[in-house]
Amino acid sequence: MSPEADIQSPSFVEPGASPNEVRDPLVRQELKKVKVWFGAGLLIALAVLLVQPLMVIGAGIILGVMFDGGVRLLGRYLAIARSWRLLIVVLGVIAFLVGTFYLMGVGIVQQVEQLRTTLEGQAVRFTTYLTSQGLMPAASDISGVARQALSSVGRLTSWVGSALGAITTLFFILVLGLFFAMEPRVYERGVQWMIPRANRVEFALTLDRMGFTLRRLLAGKLLAMVAQGVLTWIALAIGGVPLAALLGIITGVLAFVPNIGAFVSGVLMVAVGFSASGDAGLWAIGTYVVVQGLDGYVFSPLVAQKTVDMPPALTLGAQILASGLLGLIGLALADAFVAMVKVALERRAEKEDERVGEQSARGTRQSSG
Repeated sequence: MSPEADIQSPSFVEPGASPNEVRDPLVRQELKKVKVWFGAGLLIALAVLLVQPLMVIGAGIILGVMFDGGVRLLGRYLAIARSWRLLIVVLGVIAFLVGTFYLMGVGIVQQVEQLRTTLEGQAVRFTTYLTSQGLMPAASDISGVARQALSSVGRLTSWVGSALGAITTLFFILVLGLFFAMEPRVYERGVQWMIPRANRVEFALTLDRMGFTLRRLLAGKLLAMVAQGVLTWIALAIGGVPLAALLGIITGVLAFVPNIGAFVSGVLMVAVGFSASGDAGLWAIGTYVVVQGLDGYVFSPLVAQKTVDMPPALTLGAQILASGLLGLIGLALADAFVAMVKVALERRAEKEDERVGEQSARGTRQSSG
């Protein structure tokens, strides 16, 4: 007899009822409810405790969706295997980053140091002005306060730890994104397997809509980031504002985070502009207004038209909550999470409308018959 037959046919089973067997149907039903609520509470507690790792996984999924979008786009023009298309996308991204740093690396490093010095000087001027107006107490030198605050914990150690932590997090996000992009259907089937059979079709349809919307949202964001960065770079360079290339790159990167990113890049732009001259500062303000106007009236409406239209207040509120609860990663991914939740809610509303329509049509047929 084979080992499988031995496993399927146990040699002995204890007869009789268990002392903890519940025979009352009402008690059994209530115990099932308790299990469900206890499991839900346990999942919420685990989510709170593991919120940072979950955000890293979420960032990896979104990066995988971006890679998957590039693979699908290449699939329209290249009839080759998915693995080769993914390799082309990854090599293209690496080539773009390496080329950018090679062409601009030394200049950008120098501009970063110059930007730090400029911002410190502008901050000191601003606080000095506030002190002279009686709006701020004396001895408010920001660089001195920062040095005193960081000296208690060790500035070098904290900076090195933060840098290593950021590099490690980015590495894990990149690896997760590559794994998700290699075999997306494997993970999708695994998630569907945990869904009840009766709901798998609806879940698969909702998941497909989420992926479609997320791919278009991220593609629109990338195009908007490139457009804002290039326009800012060109406009600041024409106006003679220092650090135009670096400010263009910062503006493009921060454009991934709507509202808050635009505000931060605008502050940096104006501060650097006024550090050179009043005319340069006014030109920086004009550049910020024009670029953000194009983003608000051209780029964002086009992205919303092709993906999902989200009210600005909803997006900003989600960013504030995500940044407070989840940190920088939550702030960067809040827009994508809100878009996916909205798509899921819209699909649920459509399903409810379909159910009501079917009931109405059934009632009409019965009344006419």
